[in-house]
Amino acid sequence: MIAAPGPAPRPGILEIAPYVGGEASIAGIERPIRLASNESALGPSPKAMAAYRALADDIHRYPEGSARQLREAIGEHHGLDPERIVCGAGSDELIALLLRSYAGPGDEVLYSRHGFLMYPIGALSVGATPIAAPERELTTDVDALLARVTPRTRIVFIANPNNPTGTYLGADELARLHRGLPPSVLLAIDAAYAEFVNRNDYAAGTALVERADNVVMLRTFSKIYALAGLRLGWGYCPAAIAAVLNRVRGPFNVSTPAAAAGIAAVEDTASLARARAHNDLWLPWFSGRLAGLGLELTPSVANFVLPRFPEEPGRDAEAAFAFLRSRGILTRQMDGYGLPQHLRITIGTGKEMEQVASVLGEFMGRR
Repeated sequence: MIAAPGPAPRPGILEIAPYVGGEASIAGIERPIRLASNESALGPSPKAMAAYRALADDIHRYPEGSARQLREAIGEHHGLDPERIVCGAGSDELIALLLRSYAGPGDEVLYSRHGFLMYPIGALSVGATPIAAPERELTTDVDALLARVTPRTRIVFIANPNNPTGTYLGADELARLHRGLPPSVLLAIDAAYAEFVNRNDYAAGTALVERADNVVMLRTFSKIYALAGLRLGWGYCPAAIAAVLNRVRGPFNVSTPAAAAGIAAVEDTASLARARAHNDLWLPWFSGRLAGLGLELTPSVANFVLPRFPEEPGRDAEAAFAFLRSRGILTRQMDGYGLPQHLRITIGTGKEMEQVASVLGEFMGRR
């Protein structure tokens, strides 16, 4: 007897290369230096941790379904209408909700060539076709994106600043991109690293959302707020898009402890300022050290750098990754992003950055 075949996945699902996050452990090393996932160097606000712990006795209760108090806290902090804020389990969930709501088979989803991998993965998961536009010097190219807009285009995703390159579009270029899009195309601005940016010409996207019906801004608590383990993110949307997302999201997609921690984190402006000041100090310090070693470096405005290693056996990115790992240091290989000669290295504590710089100096000095 021939066994009946099992359930078949929807067409396109098996084309997806699963997302693989940065490593978190090394066998035989109790506490490696974890610089693979752009996690916060300083950890979460003590007030956020206290708010999380305080709810341990209530985890048998369902959350308030709309994350109302969290939305109000975000709105007050950023000067935004809470009714137009949608919260989710990280900005990853919001990316998925936008794709489920606005794209499907036969549609196209446009993104920058070295943009966040969840854009093409998410597009394939709903049956849409991901279209990658080439970049200019590892920076989003507005003209290249606009040249690839077709009648099938439904969403354009822009990570600004971009992960993994650390580059960004200024407010004028972002506005020019929006002006070139048809009103039927949704522009999703993924500003996960916005709080780290220290540039006068940068804008996270709130002004564009305020004046347009086809722009969404996505944010996260995973980076500067250091709540990656709680999976908490939010989006600011036109009212009509917020209404759509609230129809398709899960009814309890933000846990009560996560929401409480998010509220406390937003309100702890001193902790936020410390995290910014730390990155403002160590990002240029570490970038300077890498440049001094002769490594080609794309200028970054986020909490990570992307050095390019020589295309020379024993001194290339793969060798550097292995050498750092042997010393208990975890970084991120970039093959999946089409950047095999690069490593992405998160800005950690001062002590960690000094150690990484020393180990890389030893690696680059080898012959």
